[in-house]
Amino acid sequence: MIEVLVVDDDFRVAQVHAGFVAALRGFAVAGLAHTAARARAMAAELRPALVLLDVYLPDESGLALLPDLDADVIMATAAADPGAVRAALRGGALHYLIKPFTAAALGERLAAYARYRDALTGESELSQAALDGAVRALYAPLRGQPPPPKGQSPVTARLVGDALRRADAPRSAAEIADQVGVSRATAQRYLAALAQAGRVVVTLRYGATGRPEHQYSWSPR
Repeated sequence: MIEVLVVDDDFRVAQVHAGFVAALRGFAVAGLAHTAARARAMAAELRPALVLLDVYLPDESGLALLPDLDADVIMATAAADPGAVRAALRGGALHYLIKPFTAAALGERLAAYARYRDALTGESELSQAALDGAVRALYAPLRGQPPPPKGQSPVTARLVGDALRRADAPRSAAEIADQVGVSRATAQRYLAALAQAGRVVVTLRYGATGRPEHQYSWSPR
């Protein structure tokens, strides 16, 4: 399990990002921090593998905090000026996400990070080929997933599927959209594609108005 510390000055944004992380298989939220001082203390205490770091913190810039964190770092911030990006990458950040971003965008980078970590496990010395492979894993697109329909993201398809697999009852497109962090229309498109592929079972639920609502559940096959 990869432990992630979420650092953002806005507690609501931090909770949203923490929800994105918690929804991914293999990742867990180690904690949330809203100041640089708190982030520094929590990083030292909890020893997370990864920190999602904002630049705009109330007591200190996240760019100044970055070198003090004994962890891998992905920037998650509204700071979009080239100077901030250069400083973050120069300081060792592995990825740079500009807010607002979707669960799919973060999920793609976290999946790449997991592949990168896997490529660098073990005690033996790396060959150049193995090192190059680890770097490619950090930035290459997701592999090993069945290709989604044209125009659809494999990351979003996986997030939607994972949400249904974990559900203890059928879910509507609106419920899946809220959980994954996409629009209802987007969730419905991905659910329809999964249903067409035979991975999702679709049923109807009739509400008080008599208008049916589609309900989706993961196929046990």
